[in-house]
Amino acid sequence: MGELSKLPNIGKVVERQLNDVGINTFEDLKKAGSRGAWLRIKAIDDSACIHRLYSFEGAIRGITKTELPQNVKDELKEFYNSHK
Repeated sequence: MGELSKLPNIGKVVERQLNDVGINTFEDLKKAGSRGAWLRIKAIDDSACIHRLYSFEGAIRGITKTELPQNVKDELKEFYNSHK
């Protein structure tokens, strides 16, 4: 188990995918941002869903995805819908 799976919302499988796209540390994730990380994952896994996008944002903020403010979820949903 690496550094990323210790973050909220990130399990071993998602951590492996993040590693596969060059995101290996919290700093890498923070630098990529939730949207950038999600786009990288989407490029290798077409099943990447909106919940993964929420998960990345929550991990960066240090909270569970269910704790994200509604306005943030709305912005992420708009981004997700524009990249389906």
